[in-house]
Amino acid sequence: MPLNYIPSLLKSADSKIVLLLLDGLGGLPIETGGPTELEAAETPNMDRLAAEGALGQSIPIRPGITPGSGPGHLALFGYDPLTYIVGRGVLSALGVGIKVNPGDVAARGNFCSLDKDGKITDRRAGRIPTNEALPLVEKLKTIQVPGVETEVKHVKEYRFTVVMRGKGLSDQIADTDPQKTGVSSLPVKATAPTAERTAAFFQQWVNEANNILAVQPKANGVTLRGFATNPALPQYQDIFDLKAACVAVYPMYRGVALLVGMEVIEFPGEKPEDEFKAVEKIWKDYDFFFIHIKKIDSKGEDGDFDGKVKVIESVDKTLPMLLKLKPDVLIITSDHSTPSRMKSHSWHPVPFLLWAPERCLPDAQESFGERACALGGLGTFLATHTLPLALAHADRLSKYGA
Repeated sequence: MPLNYIPSLLKSADSKIVLLLLDGLGGLPIETGGPTELEAAETPNMDRLAAEGALGQSIPIRPGITPGSGPGHLALFGYDPLTYIVGRGVLSALGVGIKVNPGDVAARGNFCSLDKDGKITDRRAGRIPTNEALPLVEKLKTIQVPGVETEVKHVKEYRFTVVMRGKGLSDQIADTDPQKTGVSSLPVKATAPTAERTAAFFQQWVNEANNILAVQPKANGVTLRGFATNPALPQYQDIFDLKAACVAVYPMYRGVALLVGMEVIEFPGEKPEDEFKAVEKIWKDYDFFFIHIKKIDSKGEDGDFDGKVKVIESVDKTLPMLLKLKPDVLIITSDHSTPSRMKSHSWHPVPFLLWAPERCLPDAQESFGERACALGGLGTFLATHTLPLALAHADRLSKYGA
């Protein structure tokens, strides 16, 4: 586990590491023998980096296990997600500026669409835009549950977060999102006896929320998932001696960065070039840059193969902006695969590109894609090895042993 053996090997170096995370990058062919989304995309810049660098494929959790976004990110940051368990609720809450202390319970919320029988017809309420969701969140803020303090805040589009504070709360609660349509949302259910009281508080909140939203044309219901408290993780500066910055559009990914001690950078815009411009402005101030691109995952979840291809291509076209900064180490990978064929996260290995012109041994692959990565020189490895690989190629690790 990197958190155990890395600190004793660290050494100082004036080098820059970039982790460019293309959320949901991995995919599958639509037809037998056809290309994946990444293989179908025109990516001359990534292909050049692949030819000059080394490829491999990472396993976010363990073989065959489909990762959530939180565990997938923690693994890339060097934290074994089977040891450091973090619920999505706390990540969403932190990402929008809600303080979550140990003992508070946070949950991520989705607006959803319900039919006359109370069954879910759309888990994301037609992906209602932010301007439609904000007034609805204001309505949810009026809900009061006796015995606890409640804070609600909009996240993005159809997403919001709700946090409860009070004595004796527990986050041992199951999701209410059934992860499919045509069925009713699940009741708020405790997974341990100590959480029964907390589950009752959240069930009361959900009932009130559904009553308030019943007249809405699209977002007439809510689901909650990722119930969690703050786990007080070891901090990045202490473990890896890196001054780390997070450049991300979506709050949840800012949340996971904050949880490990990264500094979140505010910037205007939502396009890859906007994120790369933000990195350029802070380039002299940090050692490690976590850059998150979301839309690839969104297109995969929508089953939009061509749309996912286009987003990948848009990142590649703007990549020279990042390369002009001359990072010592550039890693392009993802927290999980999201094949548009499956419309969901999957357990498939994640494409991994390592480019470090001063210290990387190039392999025989000349393009960036799943099948090239499966044959790459880095092999197949757990995502928790990402940070040691980055540190070593940045000349930040000393020899182990005499």
